[in-house]
Amino acid sequence: MALRPEPFGALAYHYGTRRLVFLRARDLVELVEDLENHPSADAALARVPQPRREPMRRALASLETSGIVSAR
Repeated sequence: MALRPEPFGALAYHYGTRRLVFLRARDLVELVEDLENHPSADAALARVPQPRREPMRRALASLETSGIVSAR
């Protein structure tokens, strides 16, 4: 997977599936970039302000469904 920064957030491209996904929030881009530094998505979400956690959790679930991110 590769992220290309854009003014609206980023484009995420999965090399295996050739799928392109728009990440429309800068904080979501930062979270996705930081996932590899945490043992779990919940650990990564702990740094997200409480009001944004549930929307971010849903966004990560959607990215997992699309194959952009995956569980280790």
